[in-house]
Amino acid sequence: MNESVQEYIDKYPDEVKELYIRLRTIIYDSVSYEIEEKLWAKIPSYYVGDSFVRLIPFKDHVNVEAAAVLAHKEELGGYKITPKGMLQIYLKQDVLQDVLGKIFVETLDEMSVCN
Repeated sequence: MNESVQEYIDKYPDEVKELYIRLRTIIYDSVSYEIEEKLWAKIPSYYVGDSFVRLIPFKDHVNVEAAAVLAHKEELGGYKITPKGMLQIYLKQDVLQDVLGKIFVETLDEMSVCN
């Protein structure tokens, strides 16, 4: 993990860190391209070219900012999506690995970046 991202995440309770790491792992497992991990405006961000996914931890949930979230709104029925299109995953919710994998691929896919 990028050192600045690790320092940022270490400020959160263990439950939040575990959820964050699980989501981060899904990003890396879903995309075969090289991912650049860095803080953008103090927010952990994952880039492939100009496309990005941001994981924004809070005390009881993690927001997922990804361009493809709204395209999968129907599959995310039990989850809150903010007016800005961010997916909120709370600590006690199941992590929909398959759906998130699709969202991350569609958001970060280099073929989509080139189009």
